[in-house]
Amino acid sequence: MSTISYLTPAQAVAESGFSLDTLRYYEKIGLLDGVERSASGHRRFTPADLEWLGVLRCLRDTGMPIADMLRFAELVRDGEHTFADRLAVLLEHSAQVDEQIELLRRQRAYLQHKVDFYRSAIAP
Repeated sequence: MSTISYLTPAQAVAESGFSLDTLRYYEKIGLLDGVERSASGHRRFTPADLEWLGVLRCLRDTGMPIADMLRFAELVRDGEHTFADRLAVLLEHSAQVDEQIELLRRQRAYLQHKVDFYRSAIAP
């Protein structure tokens, strides 16, 4: 018989990089589902919870709106028959990330042009 290794909320915060308030919020809105509670009512996070938080971290850090994150979470909860829909969500988001990366590259090039201009303007 295997036992599950639970993490305290503080440990989940440290591992996920999310604040405790964010974890509570994600649980409240349904992004984080089924977090177990101890007999005293304290949240207990499982390795699976931490893995899911890693997914959420990636989606959030790459700019996915909460509504789309909720849609993706709903699809995950609905089971394997939603793989095609999940793929569609991720492909659309990936395309948006690619657009943002290209915009940042253009903006960085512009900034570098300005840096070069000012460096040459103040050079002896």
